Amino acid sequence: MYRTCDGLTRRDFIRVGILGSSGLTLADYLRRLDAGTVAPAKGKSAIFVYLGGGPTHLDTFDMKPDAPAEVRGEFRPIHTNVPGIEICEHLPRLARCADKFAIVRGVSHTLAGHELGTMYLNTGNRPIPSLVYPGYGAVISKELPGDPDLPHFVAIPNTPQTPGYLGVRYAPLQTNTTPVAGQPFSVRGISLGGGLTVAEFQKRRDLLRQLDTTFQGLEKTSRLIDGLDKFDQQAFAMISSPRARQAFDISQEAPSVAQAFGQGRFGVSCLLALRLIEAGVRFVTVTFGGWDTHANNFRVTKDTLLPQLDQGLAALLTMLSAKGLLESTTVFVTGEFGRTPKINDRAGRDHWPRAMVVLLAGGGIRGGQVVGGSDAHGAGPKGDAITPDQVAASFYHSLGIDHRKEYQTSTGRPVMIVRDGAILRDLFG
Repeated sequence: MYRTCDGLTRRDFIRVGILGSSGLTLADYLRRLDAGTVAPAKGKSAIFVYLGGGPTHLDTFDMKPDAPAEVRGEFRPIHTNVPGIEICEHLPRLARCADKFAIVRGVSHTLAGHELGTMYLNTGNRPIPSLVYPGYGAVISKELPGDPDLPHFVAIPNTPQTPGYLGVRYAPLQTNTTPVAGQPFSVRGISLGGGLTVAEFQKRRDLLRQLDTTFQGLEKTSRLIDGLDKFDQQAFAMISSPRARQAFDISQEAPSVAQAFGQGRFGVSCLLALRLIEAGVRFVTVTFGGWDTHANNFRVTKDTLLPQLDQGLAALLTMLSAKGLLESTTVFVTGEFGRTPKINDRAGRDHWPRAMVVLLAGGGIRGGQVVGGSDAHGAGPKGDAITPDQVAASFYHSLGIDHRKEYQTSTGRPVMIVRDGAILRDLFG
């Protein structure tokens, strides 16, 4: 857990959604997952890394070494493996694989509060009171349906993304905890606890079927009751599927691969994301909070946040590439906003939505480039601003999803996936 400056915790963001902090049981999740038939998409999968709290762009991927001391801060830039691109000295692993990701600078908006900024960057739509937009995972679950024995949208450990007007059938399956290096990882409803075997589970399931006579005779008149058997079968298929259980078991990963991710919770969560994508899960979020550095920005980022981000994200990109998965897996890294150019009197930086940085990789996105830019002090965009809507449209484009496609709300209102988006063409090709 982490708490932001306005008192909101990561769990609070989840509570405003439909699922609640405890998430769904597997059978309930599957009952709401019935995605229907959608047109084939070009992309296959995506990983969304959410840096909750708002990471400092000036001390990570948009440094200003020539700015005054109260702007540039304590850190220095280092060269990457791409000539002309420099990032923070405390991100050496990412510097060595900068050819694998694109840095989008000068992303700008006006929502300086954590909750509204989080909603914006997790949907690609500026929030409005009259409508709750679906998060990226919900849209991808709808547009890119996966195999029935795997969840389509997994959140490690949870996510502020909600299904919005699409309904809870497109909600995430939340792990509600992070894995520990070298230990089997159990997820409620997928891993069988207490020594229960698949055969024993089948016996209990058969017994429940024999006892469950309450709704007999109603199935012909109720779509909900009629669908229970279908979702129960899907839940059993997932529990009994070796592929699903093995995907969540990080202890089965080859030591040569697991070692690169380290022992930290973020790194091991990235390892789990890699395994899930490799198994066939369509969309995985990894939430890494604690970036609300109003005080002691340089100590906290240097000692804790940057080393974890550097090791986990670099390992994720490198291993996706090594396994031949990076081209078919889009990786999207963002917070809700950047942080102030001027350092405050507590050696921290405050909220600053006028300038922030986003990383994108895979899915046809050309790595080793910088798109956009900020001014000399990192206070705003240099030239035309890049909006979160444009980033979202580009993200969907990398997966073969038309961001202009219209859905209908429960009241019949037509709404585009991304209302005000436009593709950043420089990212591709």
